[in-house]
Amino acid sequence: MPVLQLGIPKGSLQDSTIEMFAKAGYKIRVSSRNYFPVIDDEEIECMLIRAQEMGRYVDEGILDAGLTGKDWIDETEADVVEVEELIYGKVGTKPLRWVLAVPEGSDIKSVKDLEGKRIATEVLGLTQQYLDKHGVTASVEFSWGATEVKPPKLADAIVEITETGSSLRANNLRILDTVCTSTTRLIANKESWKDDWKRQKIERIALLLKSVLAAGSKVMLVMNVEKSNLDNILALLPALRNPTISPLHDEQWVSLSTVVEEDIVREIIPDLLGAGAEGILEYSLNKVIP
Repeated sequence: MPVLQLGIPKGSLQDSTIEMFAKAGYKIRVSSRNYFPVIDDEEIECMLIRAQEMGRYVDEGILDAGLTGKDWIDETEADVVEVEELIYGKVGTKPLRWVLAVPEGSDIKSVKDLEGKRIATEVLGLTQQYLDKHGVTASVEFSWGATEVKPPKLADAIVEITETGSSLRANNLRILDTVCTSTTRLIANKESWKDDWKRQKIERIALLLKSVLAAGSKVMLVMNVEKSNLDNILALLPALRNPTISPLHDEQWVSLSTVVEEDIVREIIPDLLGAGAEGILEYSLNKVIP
């Protein structure tokens, strides 16, 4: 039986990735001392790999597919197939940013002020490309971690990844510029992508993961509406296409269901009630497949 070798990112994305797979229908169990999680699909074998290394192992064919950031694909110059962009993170769904940051009291006001300075970062290649673009010569040194504490004694500036900026602020750093943005990608080995079975398996995983992320910002609303109020209710409801309307035992009433963005629910529910909707129910969604 063919088996797909799949890399799961270890570290900050691990929990959110496993949660996303669970919503997609794949249950992954991780032991604290084991780098080979168990998945309830006998056609998949998982391995926990740091996102920084994922591209290289997929490129070399040790893994057929994996999830990693676009930043690490570019940093390691991995020659892989980018199957799908999956915008999710540790605490949110916004793209991550690699930013240039300096101490609050630093005289460095722009990238030009970095001339001859020392920069600490995990992404040597991306940082050097950024400096080259601005015509600046500086010393770029690899940071093995805790990069935020390096300035001002060990470095004049840092290039660090951030999702909210809270860690940088906590270390009295201010952001000068965004070096690049990054989102998670499902990637595949080029030879694996040529294999019909593996490609179909990877594409199915991509479809389900994408549907989970699409559902993350949406909810299902179900309500009862008197037919005489239906047009007014429909005018208030955005929908993927058209709401589903079903007859009720009372011929003067219908049940209406629709999918809407979660962030507008608090605005429209009072309006729906005012327009005559009754018995409004809100359901969370695991997947939305257009």
